[in-house]
Amino acid sequence: MGIEVDPKWAWTPYTPSEKAPWDLRRAGHLHRRAAFGATAADLEAGLKNGPDKTIDALLKGGPGQDKFDADTAGLAESISRSNNGRQASAWWLYRMLYTPHPLLEKLTLCWHNHFATSDKKVNNAGFMLRQYELLRRNALGSFRSMLQEMSKDPAMMVWLDTRGSKKGNPNENYARELMELFSLGIGHYTEKDIREAARAFTGWDIKGSGPTFNAGQHDSGEKTVLGKHGNFKGRDIVNICLEQEAAPRFIAGKLYRFYVSETLEPPPELLAPLAQQLRESDYNLGAVVRTILRSNLFFAPVVYRSRVKSPVVFALGIVHALEGRIGTTALAEALDGLGQHVFFPPSVKGWDGGQAWLNGHTILARQNLALALTSTEDLRFGRRTDPAALASKHQLKSDAEAVDFFLRLFLQGDVPTESRQKLLDYAARSRKSGVPAYWTTEDAAAHRVRSLCHLVLSLPEFQLD
Repeated sequence: MGIEVDPKWAWTPYTPSEKAPWDLRRAGHLHRRAAFGATAADLEAGLKNGPDKTIDALLKGGPGQDKFDADTAGLAESISRSNNGRQASAWWLYRMLYTPHPLLEKLTLCWHNHFATSDKKVNNAGFMLRQYELLRRNALGSFRSMLQEMSKDPAMMVWLDTRGSKKGNPNENYARELMELFSLGIGHYTEKDIREAARAFTGWDIKGSGPTFNAGQHDSGEKTVLGKHGNFKGRDIVNICLEQEAAPRFIAGKLYRFYVSETLEPPPELLAPLAQQLRESDYNLGAVVRTILRSNLFFAPVVYRSRVKSPVVFALGIVHALEGRIGTTALAEALDGLGQHVFFPPSVKGWDGGQAWLNGHTILARQNLALALTSTEDLRFGRRTDPAALASKHQLKSDAEAVDFFLRLFLQGDVPTESRQKLLDYAARSRKSGVPAYWTTEDAAAHRVRSLCHLVLSLPEFQLD
């Protein structure tokens, strides 16, 4: 299904009005799409500061980033030395969960799916962490730089077989995905373009932990790629791809699908202003992300809750909102069961996303993970993400206050009246039912709060971003 909106209106900066007020719903929407959800304090600050200041703060990131990076660097080095890919996944989840700059980490996850590389084949955690740093370094910077660096990235060289590609026997995998998945899209190149481009990437190998170029193994003959002729090397092919009219439109479409909608197909004229901005800025990603997040379209009703949360966004949103401090090794294993294991995408095309995240198995698995995180009875997480502790912090005195608090925190209160009433009815039944003899009144109240929180997380609305 397509979307029909005026492109000029779509990308004009959103200004709060009586018809489209800056309210809790829009503040929550911004934090869900741009980051990994919001705490109660995040929501209140967003309401107070307004959209522009809130967006600027998300794009800038909070204080303490240098210390956070230093604190996690030592563990990354240890993971690289031990070549533990599963611990690398847990390490990245830890960064996503506790970073002062969640927008940057989430966008890095987007580019990980764009350049989908799996440690299942690479089998080198150090290479995967190095690729993560490449993506993060460029996520809000230059797509041109990111693509150039990716062409010589050791993990990518193993993943798409440019390592050892030689004159007379070039491997076409990277040249094909460079055009199909990374820069142009299907229909904007020929098989001959791929064959010729593959020759330009010959001569590269890995020495130690870095790329090395062997001129003797490089095909230095003239090549014809996308209408250009010359003795091209890999760097030249990347630039030729980015000079194509299709390239900025393709990257604009990627950001549109990530921030706006996976299901509402954008017509060419809607992407044209973003593509033009990319072209004129030499692929400045941060500027286009800012345009999207500030736009009328981003805050439009048609976009609101129109995406299915990925497993990572689903789980981290719970922990972040509850202000939990959990280890992420068990979380990485749980997310693998939900279908998203970072550093291990299923194919070069990445995760399908959208409705593919939800089926009978994964919906049950999501409910079970939410229970594990909120019950305090699961040994993997214990009491480190306890809804009752958060309720006590906010001095909630009644079941109704707890229901309204969690509906506001996770869904900004935007649920049908009957959903709220069912939660209150559950609380009333729970009060009347028996409890273990050794429970105090406080124990029973805490259990009820945890159950109410879990029920909120099981609502259909919470599956949507």
